[in-house]
Amino acid sequence: MSRDQLEEARRLVDSDDRKDFDFATRGFIATRKDPVIKRPDGRTAVDLSAYDFLDAKAPETVNPSLWRQAQILTKHGLFKVAERIYQVRGFDVSTVSFIDAGTGWIVVDPLTSVEAARAAIELLTAHIGEKPVLAVIYSHSHVDHYGGVGGVTSAADVASGRVQVIAPEGFLEHAVSENIIAGPAMSRRARFQFGLTLKSGSQGETTSGLGPKPSLGSLSLIAPTLTITHTGQEVTVGDVTMVFQLTPGTEAPAEMNFYLPQFRAVFMAENANLTMHNLLPARGALVRDAKAWSDYLTESIRLFARKSDVMFAAHGIPRFGQHEIEAFLISHRNAYKYLHDQTLRLMNAGFTSAEIAEVLKLPDVLAKQWFNRGYYGTMSHNSKAIYQRYLGWYDANPANLNPLPPQPSAERYVDAMGGAETVIALADKAVKAGELRWAATLLNHVVFADETNEAARKKLADIYTQMGYEAEAGTWRNIYLTGAQELRTGIAQMPPASMSMDVLAATTTPMLLDFAAVRVNPDKAAARAFKINIELTDRGERHLITVESGVLVHEAGIADPAAGATAKLTRPDFLLTLLAGAPCAPRIASGDIKIDGDASLYEQLTQLIEPLVPNFPIVTP
Repeated sequence: MSRDQLEEARRLVDSDDRKDFDFATRGFIATRKDPVIKRPDGRTAVDLSAYDFLDAKAPETVNPSLWRQAQILTKHGLFKVAERIYQVRGFDVSTVSFIDAGTGWIVVDPLTSVEAARAAIELLTAHIGEKPVLAVIYSHSHVDHYGGVGGVTSAADVASGRVQVIAPEGFLEHAVSENIIAGPAMSRRARFQFGLTLKSGSQGETTSGLGPKPSLGSLSLIAPTLTITHTGQEVTVGDVTMVFQLTPGTEAPAEMNFYLPQFRAVFMAENANLTMHNLLPARGALVRDAKAWSDYLTESIRLFARKSDVMFAAHGIPRFGQHEIEAFLISHRNAYKYLHDQTLRLMNAGFTSAEIAEVLKLPDVLAKQWFNRGYYGTMSHNSKAIYQRYLGWYDANPANLNPLPPQPSAERYVDAMGGAETVIALADKAVKAGELRWAATLLNHVVFADETNEAARKKLADIYTQMGYEAEAGTWRNIYLTGAQELRTGIAQMPPASMSMDVLAATTTPMLLDFAAVRVNPDKAAARAFKINIELTDRGERHLITVESGVLVHEAGIADPAAGATAKLTRPDFLLTLLAGAPCAPRIASGDIKIDGDASLYEQLTQLIEPLVPNFPIVTP
């Protein structure tokens, strides 16, 4: 961020009408006396006191606009949003809502973890009274909106029919598949996006711009019992009727808003936020559709805006008053529409993604609305995502068709510029001129040419730190500061991300075999060719696995009599030996795995699957 942009941010904060602070505190009832929410193993899932440092004026180490946003997002506790509508905010990156349906509660988006969700409903019960949960709504297919369901209900209560679980069409498929195949890479990159290894503070993580740091507790998932298939679908739970709007392909592949006619209240899921959202998260995902997003907001305005007195959502704070809600939704819609249309205009005029990102800015009438500013997604990142969605990564310049990878490219750049000392001197000159982006580029080349160059690493870490301090986006701040941390102290050695048992149970065997296929060592596989039948005895499933030409192909419901072997085992044993690296021999010897035919083929299959690499380098080669 330039000095002019920082000064503009300071002026905006100084002239703030404090309306969002009023909305953020309106209806406050109480918060937890003990700020620490524990996991069963005693470790901390949530520490509500982690953001106490925000009770002060913005220091020089945090962009004043982001500081203001963080102050609003971290106000925690139980809030009355409207008659019979409550929220618990600040316990997680997302917000959980509770709707009083007369004889019980409708729980909307039960946070990321069981521990956070349980603490939220306990706070509600302590201050409003105890009622059973009648229904849980998942507004969309991201884990921070369903992962805590086990804290508010149980699989037994759902199976008995006492509790409904309501979700949009396609929810389960996307919830369990989105992060499986590319899960290891996404998990590693998520450390940067959310600042997961940074300490919260004025020199560290200061929210992601969307909400507090995600809770670090137990994940759960209960499959939906009622699917929303079309806009206008009505569902009544207790004495509350909800009218749904499907919005697939917006912030999530499966997502929906809903309206509460008797309360004149609209729930906007994650389609309308206190920030411009991501079209492509820094952690990675399929690119979201900015045009569909703006079009569905147009539909929301037509369906709900003029008959709503309260708007609440899955992140951030409510908005109050029909005029306020309509103006908010129109402005927010216009920001996504402008972003999409002007990116396409410049793209069609021959601009590349980097060139578009450099010049594209929202007009003042949109940019000065706090909720359109880039705290989580940015105009720069989002315009590049739109370019990628339509045209892909290639900018049509032949020089960029087959460029050198970062390390050999860096070695040649440094050599061509006269060696590491010369490049470091040029970076120092750039820093003095305030050209931090150019200085970072120069020093990144030195580090990738020689990762042992401590002088370059330290200088680059210092530059990333300053860029993080200046960033308005919480995500960009976390990315820069995590990069600086890893340059200084190395990569934090964390175990691979694991799926909870109920998420694993909801994941189909073909999805898990897809995950196995992308972990096949091609050199080992190229030297082997065989077919093996897999019979999962506890599920009555059959799968034919073919290994040939360096690939693993699987077919469900097929058994080939000409296959070299048939392995009969339970799915847990299959997953432990194929994906988790557990040895086969003891289970074969005990009879847990029975093999007809060539007894060596199953072990050969498991030996093709490479172990996960959760701590691969990012800021070094």
